[in-house]
Order: sequence, then structure tokens, then C-alpha cells
Amino acid sequence: MNIAILSRSGSLYSTSSLVRAAMKRQHHVRIIDHTYCDLYITKNTYEVYYFDKKILNINAVIPRIGASVTHYGAAIIRQFELQKVYSVLSSNALMMSRDKLVTLQILAANGIDVPRTLLASHVQSLEFLYDRLGTTKAVIKLLVGTQGMGVLLAEDKTNLFSISEALIRVGKSFIVQEFIKESKGRDIRAFVVGDKVVASMERMAVEGEFRSNIHLGATSRPVKLTEEERRIALKCTQILGLKVAGVDILRSNRGPLVLEVNASPGLEGIETTTGIDVAGEIIAFIERDIKSLR
Repeated sequence: MNIAILSRSGSLYSTSSLVRAAMKRQHHVRIIDHTYCDLYITKNTYEVYYFDKKILNINAVIPRIGASVTHYGAAIIRQFELQKVYSVLSSNALMMSRDKLVTLQILAANGIDVPRTLLASHVQSLEFLYDRLGTTKAVIKLLVGTQGMGVLLAEDKTNLFSISEALIRVGKSFIVQEFIKESKGRDIRAFVVGDKVVASMERMAVEGEFRSNIHLGATSRPVKLTEEERRIALKCTQILGLKVAGVDILRSNRGPLVLEVNASPGLEGIETTTGIDVAGEIIAFIERDIKSLR
């Protein structure tokens, strides 16, 4: 099988891990930097060019699209989809899951419990809605951001209003969420491939930090999910139309809360923490999924 990995660099851990896993299973792999792809579209014709050469004979695409190029990456995926090339991540699922607010709206509408969340048109609206959070502290999140970037902690109501006003003035879209004190800077990453959770880990923020992202210095350890957490992780990916995803869950006093669902989750943290060949699980799933579609 000819597999194209849409990635900015072959030296990235996730990309190189997928390449090794695919080659181990006797597949031909090509790394394509999607930011250098060009598209040609006319009636019944959808061509993808890479450095002025048309891309041909691709059986499957594995997108590794960064948040900064979501729209362009989705356009590249869509072009392959129009060619009837299999993609483990659809263009629609990528666009839907990249918007934190859209994701929360869809999950909540389908019975998934999420942190209490506010979206206000102006600071005065926040004052009206603030008490609905049920906490003194609040988490402010830019609607587009990854690896903990664009996530701030407001210590109190005054702090929340001043940060929010500054963001509104510079035209940044954001949401406000309740602060889950009992999580103590910890969350669960459940890594879903197809219809099963293949690996899971608990991430623990460094002292003085509330964000549990590995890139911000958090530590991690393997963790066993409860049946409820496993069910929730699988349901989230089904709702969002994702075949591979990282589902981030907080353990709160009222049960598991889904923080977000990552459509292009990194492999380094989960593989080094658990020792599980997640990339191999992804390649094996692609093989099965393509076979089932024939």
C-alpha cells in the first residue's frame, strides 16, 4: 500500500514513528509537507501537486495537520477525498474538532458532560453569567490553540474581567470554563484508534502550573481507565466522526468531564509513557478499515 503522511517534517516524533510502523508492515511511505501542496480544480478534476509534480497512486493519507494551517490542511485532505483516496482523518472532522466551542457544543448536545462553559459577546455579559460557573477561579481558552497555548487561569472575578477585556480589544475569540479544583492539575489522555482505546495515561502539571500538557513540563504515567471513561472516550470520537483521536478527560467530583478531543494527537507522550506501539495500532487499523470498505 502507498501511504502519504501529511506532515511538516519527517523528523517529528509522530511522523517518524508512523513511518517506521508502516515500513515494518511492508508499506511504501511518502512524507508530504502539506503547506507546499498546490491544488488544481475543474469539472470532475481534483489534482494535488507537490513541488510542481502531480501526486499519483496514493492509497491512504495520514494527516498530521497543525493548528496554524487547519483550513489549508483541510483543503488538501478534501482534495484527496474527492479523488476517493482513503484518509484516516476526514476534512470535515478536522474542521469540526479544531474549534473548541463547536466541539463542546456537539458533545454536550449528545449527552457528554463537559466543564461549565461561557461564551460572551462582551464583558458585561460575563458579569451576568459568571455565577453560573460555580467557581471563583476560571479558565480562559482561545478557541484555537494547542499544547496548552492560549490557556489562562483567572484567579478571581476581577482578574477574569481584565483578561477578557484585553482579549476582546485585540479581537481574540475565547471561552471561559469552570476551574476544576479537585483535578489538581491532572488529566487523562485516552488514545482511541477505531473502536477501541489502545492506550491511556495520566498527565500531571508541574508545581505552580494548572495546565497538564507534556510540552509545558508535565509528567505522565500509564493509567487504567474506568469503564465509564472508556465509554465516554469512544462515544466522543464516534460523535465527531474521528477514527484516531486523543480524548482529554478530567476526573471531577461529579464524574468524568471531557476537556477536548484532539484530531491529530501526538504520539511521543503516549508511546514513551505506556510503551505501546500506538503508531503500529494506527497502521493496522488503516489496513482493516480500507479492507472493510472494499
